[in-house]
Amino acid sequence: MPDLYIMSLLYIAAGITHFSIPRIYQRIVPPFIPWPKAVVLGSGVAEIVLGASLWFPQRRPAAAWGIMILLILVFPANIYQLVEHKARLGLPTWLLILRLPMQLILIYWASLYR
Repeated sequence: MPDLYIMSLLYIAAGITHFSIPRIYQRIVPPFIPWPKAVVLGSGVAEIVLGASLWFPQRRPAAAWGIMILLILVFPANIYQLVEHKARLGLPTWLLILRLPMQLILIYWASLYR
């Protein structure tokens, strides 16, 4: 189960970056979503809590479901980042396109622990 711990650490690390570099994440929040700073900080908390919850067998199924839901909820930000030049953060188009199906892989990975 080393992959479980890798996934856990990835979400915890990603959540921490929501607090250390929130402006980057705020730039990819689509304009139709209100309170981008609160959304960024809230999703950071969710990633940290869900990632850490994977370490506990009794919490693992709920954490896996939470991660899958979170990945679906942040998908509009990935699309916005692809189509809105100012949200691209200098990333190449091919990487932003690749990121979209990667969400499905991440959802599948989390589903292994539900």
